[in-house]
Amino acid sequence: MLFLPVATAYAQDAPAAAPFSGIMSIAPLIILFVIFYFLLIRPQQKRAKEHKQMISALQKGDSVITSGGIHGRITAVNEDSVTVEISEGVRVKVSKEAVTVRKPQS
Repeated sequence: MLFLPVATAYAQDAPAAAPFSGIMSIAPLIILFVIFYFLLIRPQQKRAKEHKQMISALQKGDSVITSGGIHGRITAVNEDSVTVEISEGVRVKVSKEAVTVRKPQS
């Protein structure tokens, strides 16, 4: 048997894993989620809640602006829609969700 000199590989002790290495590896993801929550998710939820309250408070006589840019005055309120008078004698039936701005009766 031919015996060639081979470099002997010695197993080196691997550095002991720090007890918090698992948490530290996902910490950037957690921080990123927290930033997204406070900058994107939370304000959007707040706006949606305010819009829902505004829609539930719509009354006959309120001036409104729809998402399509139509300005008018509410003449009738139904369960899921409102009738908006945009000009003398011109009435349009619009979904309540399409109302974006409400100006209280004056």
